[in-house]
Amino acid sequence: MNLRDALRGPDANLDEQIESYATQRVPADKRWPRLAILLVLTGNITAMFWFLLGGQLGFLVGWPMVLVPIAYMVLGATVIGGLIMRIASKEGLSLPLLSRGLGFGVKGSAVASIVYGVNYVFYFIFEGSIVSHALSAWAGIPVDSFLATIVFAGISLAALYYSWRGMHSMNILQRFGLPIFLVLFVVGMVMLGNGYVLVGPGQWQATGGMGAAAMWQAMSMVNGQIVFQGLIATDYGRFVKKSVGYRGTSALMFIELAMCAVVVLFGTFIGFTMLKTFEGSPNPEVSATDPGLYFAVIMGFLGVVFAFVTQVRINVMNLYSGSLALSNAADALVTRKIGRQWWMVGLVVVGVLVYPLNVLQYTDKFLAVTGIMTNTWIFILLADYFICRKAFKLAPSTNIEYEESAVPSWNPAGITAMVAGIAVGAAGIFGAYPSYYASFIAMAIGPVVYVPMMVLTRGRFYSKARKQQLESDQKLPQTT
Repeated sequence: MNLRDALRGPDANLDEQIESYATQRVPADKRWPRLAILLVLTGNITAMFWFLLGGQLGFLVGWPMVLVPIAYMVLGATVIGGLIMRIASKEGLSLPLLSRGLGFGVKGSAVASIVYGVNYVFYFIFEGSIVSHALSAWAGIPVDSFLATIVFAGISLAALYYSWRGMHSMNILQRFGLPIFLVLFVVGMVMLGNGYVLVGPGQWQATGGMGAAAMWQAMSMVNGQIVFQGLIATDYGRFVKKSVGYRGTSALMFIELAMCAVVVLFGTFIGFTMLKTFEGSPNPEVSATDPGLYFAVIMGFLGVVFAFVTQVRINVMNLYSGSLALSNAADALVTRKIGRQWWMVGLVVVGVLVYPLNVLQYTDKFLAVTGIMTNTWIFILLADYFICRKAFKLAPSTNIEYEESAVPSWNPAGITAMVAGIAVGAAGIFGAYPSYYASFIAMAIGPVVYVPMMVLTRGRFYSKARKQQLESDQKLPQTT
């Protein structure tokens, strides 16, 4: 296979590209080369979210302790993402479809899918807002103004265009978008070095004093990402060929996360370097971790262009994954089929309407909440697959059922376990205990509740056929 073929997917008609197998298995002949999938994932690697996260982690724990949460994120996401991606590639199913057979049922999976889709609404607004912040710094356009909202809408339409045909159009965007990003980033770093006093790791001191609470807060911020990055990768990992094993999928995850870690460290470096520049602002730390703001200050109009290119590249992924989740929810809850592309349109509309709220100020709270929801969900799925199916043999671990005709509407074990995990996690968010423990406790409670319930019910709610078989066995007359 030559390089050109390795960077692109198989031919597909327009309907297949647009719908992107949102509610069915990906056929074996429509699988993509791993290098082509990694190219699509570069949109996530270069998201400005990582710059912001790096600054926040650095201000929390300083150097060298900032390496602890970063290493935890890379290794944790590699393991979890590698496992989930392998399951998705074997089955050719998105995570919402897998959830139907892995513990939630058809309508239960729809509830989890809606929660999953809401995550992307936030990330979509978050990433698009960064461009508006760049424009505000460069052209003096107020972030919460009508004009800024119009700019955000324009960026959203560009992302919509490049996500309309799913993996195929995103692959094209990332092919020419990555070189532009790299060139502009290098230019930005040169301008930073020429115009500012660089602050190296030896001067990265925790701004609030380093302590156990600060480290737990930093770990909590990345804990949601160890699962969420696996979720993102799985949306594309279902296109990985079945022959690729756990090592192959883990390698994909590690390469992606290692590159993300580099961007995170650059975010820490830029944050500390720019902190003095923003000393006169109302909140210097917030300004020094806002990449839309500081790239515009460093690079001027080029900073705005850099923010625009970067945000279109990541927001096509936010629209794509969000539309997959909502398509699956609708497929389970309504009788009329709504195409994946129309869910992207809906996400754009919601994003434009919510944009004026300036969601960047709620990043820490959002990461804590999403960590609770997504971690609980994914650890239930992994417990089902590796414990209930592979260890206890309660159901097959291949050809997982997902069709509405074969899977019950609800699996009480999955729903109960998820509600329990989220409830206990939410108690931490609302002050019952330190909130930075919440996502860790929630992701442990989910499997602890789920596995015993599945064992007690003998896998009754895996499929309609399994339920009928168990009920039939109970009615058989006893022999002596």
